[in-house]
Amino acid sequence: MKQQRQVVVITGASAGIGRAVARAFGAQGARVALLARGQERLLAAAREIRALGGDALAIPTDVADWQQVEAADQQVEREWGAIDVWINNAMVTVFSPFTEIAPEDYRRVTEVTYQGYVWGTLAALKRMKARNRGVIIQVGSALAYRSIPLQSAYCGAKAAIRGFTDSLRSELIHEGSRVRLTMVQLSAFNTPQFDWSRSNMQQQAQPLPPIFQPELAASAIVEASRHPRRELWVGLPAVKAIVGNRLLAPWLDRLMARQAYEGQQTDQPRDKGRSDNLYQPAADNVGAHGRFDQKASTFSLQLWLNLNRRWLVPSAAVIGGMAYAWYRHRQVGASPSNVPLEQQAVDLRPFIAPSSVHESHQG
Repeated sequence: MKQQRQVVVITGASAGIGRAVARAFGAQGARVALLARGQERLLAAAREIRALGGDALAIPTDVADWQQVEAADQQVEREWGAIDVWINNAMVTVFSPFTEIAPEDYRRVTEVTYQGYVWGTLAALKRMKARNRGVIIQVGSALAYRSIPLQSAYCGAKAAIRGFTDSLRSELIHEGSRVRLTMVQLSAFNTPQFDWSRSNMQQQAQPLPPIFQPELAASAIVEASRHPRRELWVGLPAVKAIVGNRLLAPWLDRLMARQAYEGQQTDQPRDKGRSDNLYQPAADNVGAHGRFDQKASTFSLQLWLNLNRRWLVPSAAVIGGMAYAWYRHRQVGASPSNVPLEQQAVDLRPFIAPSSVHESHQG
């Protein structure tokens, strides 16, 4: 019997992380519904997915509008059937000191970057709960835990997403639901947002280094759809920011004050006449990458270890047990004993992990 193709919905799918995720699912033959405002980029992304062997449905959507999100969900299920994975990823931001952000701009960032996740989750959950299956992924950021200057609206929205997601997760557990809810907390990535986000700064914006390529985030998000856990942290900078904030928050406040202003800006002046994507989609037909290819990494040792820990943990336990057995054997060989040989054998059971390793909820 032919296997049913996976149905995946991605918001903010026309560029950046969302486009890289769409390509990754497309390469697996999935049916990928693309939600974003820029129709030209949506159609380009759809062509890429079909070329990779998947199927695509481009749906122009402003995720800040509940009616548009609900209509998109209905269209996907009408054409393809039940949604297996819903990925909330759409975002906008403003690079600016807080007091220089116009009230309407602050509201817009919150409506897209936070409320858009709420609407996407609501639309997906209405159907998934009825079927008692499905995965919802919130593409988050280390900034949900450790805020930085010049992005108060974005940091506030990401922190709100984390609070909302934690509350909803507890409700699903209480109900005994099999719908899985997970957050993928990202480090800094090379995406076009730094060229089309609204900015009140004199210099061009950049990600706070070190920088990773969007395909790395895409691989983590695909893995989270297969093996959902409470959170998945992507990149050592995310780990350092999240853990460090739990231990050293006051010190990090001062460190960010000293380093994060210059760290988020290049030495090139910003083109004050350029357009941005806060209220209308940007005109350029860009893809997943921004202008930082020369600085961005395609590999993260932290992510590799994290995604492979299901076999690394038992392997390490077996190797450790064998090393201990060899050490004990050397000791016994060096000190003859009258103890019978069968009583000298080392019990390896405490060193061998169970065949089924329970997934930790740590990132």
